[in-house]
Amino acid sequence: MRQILLMLLLFPHVCLAIRNTPGGLWRQAAIVCKPGHIAGTVLQEELFRRTGQRWPLVHQLPATGDAVVMEERAMAPESYAIRSENGNGRKILRIDGSPERGLIYGAGRLLRMMEWRKGSVTWPLSVDESATPHKALRGHQIGYRNLANSYDGWSPAQYDQYIREQVIFGANSIEAIPFMPASPHFTVSSREMTKRMSESCQRYDADFWVWTPATFDLKDDAKRKHFLLQFDTLFRESPRLDAIFFPGGDPGSNPPELVIPLLEELAAPLKRHHPKAGIWLSLQGFEPEQCRYVYDYIRSRKPQWLAGLVVGPGSPSPEDTRAAISRDYQLRHYPDITHTVRCDFPVSWWDPAFAFTLGREPVNPQPYYYSAAYRAIEPYIDGFIGYSDGAHDDLNKMVWNLLGWDPQADPRETVRQYSAFFFGAVVREAAADGILALEKNWQGPIIENGSITATLSHWQKLEAAAPALKGNWRWQMLLLRAYYDAYTRLRQEREDALEKAACKALLAGPQAIGEAERILRMADSCVMPAWRNKIVSLCDALFRSVALQTSVAKYKASGAERGVVLDFVDRPLNNRWWLEDQFKRIRTLPPAEQRLAIDTIARWEDPGPGSFYDDVGHVGKSPHVVRGEDLNTDLLMRRSDNPGFDWWDGGMSRKRLSWMTSMRWPTAMRYERLDTTAQYTVRITGVGESLLRVNGQRLEATVYGKGIGEMKEFPVPTTLSQTGTLTLTWDAIDEEHLNWRQHSRVAEVWLIKR
Repeated sequence: MRQILLMLLLFPHVCLAIRNTPGGLWRQAAIVCKPGHIAGTVLQEELFRRTGQRWPLVHQLPATGDAVVMEERAMAPESYAIRSENGNGRKILRIDGSPERGLIYGAGRLLRMMEWRKGSVTWPLSVDESATPHKALRGHQIGYRNLANSYDGWSPAQYDQYIREQVIFGANSIEAIPFMPASPHFTVSSREMTKRMSESCQRYDADFWVWTPATFDLKDDAKRKHFLLQFDTLFRESPRLDAIFFPGGDPGSNPPELVIPLLEELAAPLKRHHPKAGIWLSLQGFEPEQCRYVYDYIRSRKPQWLAGLVVGPGSPSPEDTRAAISRDYQLRHYPDITHTVRCDFPVSWWDPAFAFTLGREPVNPQPYYYSAAYRAIEPYIDGFIGYSDGAHDDLNKMVWNLLGWDPQADPRETVRQYSAFFFGAVVREAAADGILALEKNWQGPIIENGSITATLSHWQKLEAAAPALKGNWRWQMLLLRAYYDAYTRLRQEREDALEKAACKALLAGPQAIGEAERILRMADSCVMPAWRNKIVSLCDALFRSVALQTSVAKYKASGAERGVVLDFVDRPLNNRWWLEDQFKRIRTLPPAEQRLAIDTIARWEDPGPGSFYDDVGHVGKSPHVVRGEDLNTDLLMRRSDNPGFDWWDGGMSRKRLSWMTSMRWPTAMRYERLDTTAQYTVRITGVGESLLRVNGQRLEATVYGKGIGEMKEFPVPTTLSQTGTLTLTWDAIDEEHLNWRQHSRVAEVWLIKR
């Protein structure tokens, strides 16, 4: 009891499951709810969807029989309480909520608590649980637009169900994207879907937000006028509208001096149609002086039309923004839980094999990572509406929703509830284990991660044990990831071996080019046809079930970075394309130059005894790179650089893979047990500048190429290597005036013993 009281004092928002014990089987019961309350309908329909039993929805407690009784009570906003009252031969579960939202969340918690099977449902025999959300703002952007990898193919009914499921898992806000050009997958117009999403939010008592950037020059009066006219239609046709989110400069490049007057003008008609609605502004893409302009405007003018600021990708940090504005204005987070690279929360030290095939928007359940990231940020924010570009991040949404109720929510328990609700009690534990295993698939070098194959085996057993889930799109997505990861690992193993064999053959000289080409072409035969065929069939199934567009050509996805994993399933994972291009070039050289060129290629990653090579951004080929802090102490990767993956030529660049897996600069590189009598040279590839220090001393370059793949060389004075240890570091360069794609970076480093 003392422990429970301590938990109440420290974490009053935490759900307390004091007496939840298993075993209460229900085959039929009445759902008692006042007329017009959606909570009873949600409970009735979701039970029917799973058990096949339609429980009667009534307005008074029957004299006999089991029942779920739902009543409004005076409680903290959005709170609920669930308790059991068993006796006299009947089972009764009571859900109290304040106001109707509380009843919906109580019904959602009951649904997540249940163990369902066809014909029956089991709830704990004894329940006494209550909860109040920790954050007042919890939700996700699910925009019906042509850039989404699946949403643009959804029907209004699919959107309605998805909004309902977000609410069941604790969300209270949904953000739409109106004014969108048509997609080839649209089921209705953008205007119609925006209206229907507003209606769904009204039905489930969820706040309805819209994300409305200005992607044109606001000094263009005609375009500005047209932009504002669109809002007039939006305001009139939306039965519910609670907030407008205007992203400052992402997309768009208008300064705040033009943005703020636009929003001031927009506020008046918004208040006429939706008096309780507010306008929110993000500082994304703004320069530091532009951010200061906004802060000064808020402090001096105290605008009533502004509800708060939004912190998103490319904006100042949550803590800096919170410190800059009064508590009179709320701070909403716009977390990117949808992308894996080139984003706010990139996968830490992701193996390039995944980066070049799964890309930026794969199926990406990461419950433990996102839970930790949320806890690092939540002290500074009043809530969040997550950034999502498709169904692939579905689990991450539910993780964030429940963290909004309890920041200490256990990731495994969240995954268990997800599995129980969407897949059923029979596979709940095993499916939860499988989801958590998928997150671990991305840890460390793909070649060394033997659990990837074990994860697939686990999912294959689940697949065989639960054939009824074959048409479930969430199940299909998880299976796709399991097969894709394992198939990619097999390909990486074989293609590594083929490249090594080709380079070994090249040591014989230019006459071996044909043999090297033959060896590299062996990758054309599929390493595991059954797995590849399964990937194709799952992609087909996902397009049919949830409009997931995993191919540009086959499914008309909007672009190569939009989750088109099927288009990259055969992308070479070695340097075959670059080698083949080099062979063509070398064949045009004079015979005297061919030998040197071939030898350079053959020994690229094997510079000889006493010399060392690092692909600095490759988790499995960077033994001398000092990683710095890890996620335990630097969750948001602000102090330690994380490898970046350049996306050239739509992901199909024929350049060396190592040139696309670069770092801004490694924290350091360290070499030990060197020959104290030898002369060493540091050779570097990358882009731009490289201000190198060795053992603290700045070195001068004798070769200084700045382009992609061009070499820099720095002779190391023998006085520095006499201790047998060399530490390489890089001086920082202020390149904030450049786009991040133009920043200097390091790709490969050799320490060459002369």
